[in-house]
Amino acid sequence: MTETADIVIIGSGIVGSSVAYHLAEAGCTGVLVVEREAHQGKGSTGKSMGGVRAQFSTPVNIRMSIYSIDFFASFDEVVGYPADYRAHGYLFCATEGRHLNYLKANRERQMALGLNNVEMVSRDDIAKFVPQLRVDDVLGGTYCPTDGFVDPHSVMMGFMLKARERGVRLWLDTPVTGIVVENGQVTGILTKRGRVSTRVIVNAAGPWAAEVAMMAGVDLPVEPLRRQLVPTEAFDKLPKRFPMVIDMSTGFHFRREGAGILLAWNDPEETAGFKTDFDPTFVEKILTRAADRVPCLADAAVNPRRSWAGLYEMTPDHHAIIGSAPDVRGLYFANGFSGHGVMHSPASGRITADLILHGHSDLIDTSQLGLGRFAEGRLLEETALL
Repeated sequence: MTETADIVIIGSGIVGSSVAYHLAEAGCTGVLVVEREAHQGKGSTGKSMGGVRAQFSTPVNIRMSIYSIDFFASFDEVVGYPADYRAHGYLFCATEGRHLNYLKANRERQMALGLNNVEMVSRDDIAKFVPQLRVDDVLGGTYCPTDGFVDPHSVMMGFMLKARERGVRLWLDTPVTGIVVENGQVTGILTKRGRVSTRVIVNAAGPWAAEVAMMAGVDLPVEPLRRQLVPTEAFDKLPKRFPMVIDMSTGFHFRREGAGILLAWNDPEETAGFKTDFDPTFVEKILTRAADRVPCLADAAVNPRRSWAGLYEMTPDHHAIIGSAPDVRGLYFANGFSGHGVMHSPASGRITADLILHGHSDLIDTSQLGLGRFAEGRLLEETALL
């Protein structure tokens, strides 16, 4: 017998789980989430650095961050599961005048949208956050104390556990092999368990979003891009608590992770593709940049076998695609977060649920994030990328 569902969500990562949670909270009981892997969090969610920040350059991303960070701050109480939100802040360090002017302009935009706690900080201020930081060439920067980190796996599980308490079904180890479209309307999905009849499908497939969209004949401009993270062994030469520090001259950034330090840098030579193996030669590249900005990190021990790689889901303008397919009724997208999927998961789940249930969202002007913007040349360019 053919299974039925009011709404099918493809992908059970943090975004798909948030969509399921928000639909369930709105009273939807006929929701089915299908996941290709045997366990949740095997895709981008489980490989994320867990950063959350509102220091962006475009209004839509700033608004999504403000909502999401407020949500994370009350996640434990509202959802009933821990998010491990740590408001340690993000500290952007500028070594060039153009970068400092960029931060100033961003701060004005952020403040105009209600983010009133972003501070301009001096070289001396920056040195106080991390005394071991080399600041001789630093001109200044910005700091937002409510930026910070969450545990992506805990957030994802919290969303899904609460959704399942509300009646959402989760099918693990169930790859989707096809989307059925009849007369321009989705009518079902095909899986190894058989067909599921539905008239609403949410594509929350992360880096695999383009493949899923093509099952319905939709060209979705989302590409996977490898990002690599390197944790040090226990390291006590830096403070026990400090913000995420971003060196704008190189893009190198780091934060404390337990007893060690988590190092990150986006290699500009990386090309699109489903590469998820960690490249051992990356260690030398990132340690060179780390030691240049934080000389004592030259003494940090690194085991490449503890390092890992995950996938960003990139769009041409580095903004998410949230909304319905222009030519396929009942098909919705929550994709292409370009490295911001974890931090924007509360907002993206809320917005997607709003669109399905009401056709609009009061949170943001969703037309900005629609798929049609690419064909119409209405691209948004987010430049505050990490």
